Amino acid sequence: MKLPKSDNAVVDVEKVRDYLLSASHPVGRMKAAFFMALGYLEAEWSQLQRDLLEFAQLHSATPGRFTRYGNKYEVRGTLKGPSGRTASLQTVWIVRHGEDFPRFITAFPDDAA
Repeated sequence: MKLPKSDNAVVDVEKVRDYLLSASHPVGRMKAAFFMALGYLEAEWSQLQRDLLEFAQLHSATPGRFTRYGNKYEVRGTLKGPSGRTASLQTVWIVRHGEDFPRFITAFPDDAA
């Protein structure tokens, strides 16, 4: 199945710039190393934001847990970074109660692939 309304998905700037690509974030710095190895740069965070939105539209989604905040979905696939390198990626999205579009929660290397 596809991520519901993936064409209206939202990836907040802060999630990309201040977390996924932040080499100084206490938790995100490990993810930053992963994404930077693919050629993403903190100063050019919008490229990763665009690629995550495209990733959500291209790959299949698996329904995840139903939480008090909404319905979660996992989207897995291969991400090709600006350097041309590829890696297996897992992303997590949520459609919050009262909303009809998915929001990006997080991304990380997909070790299960």
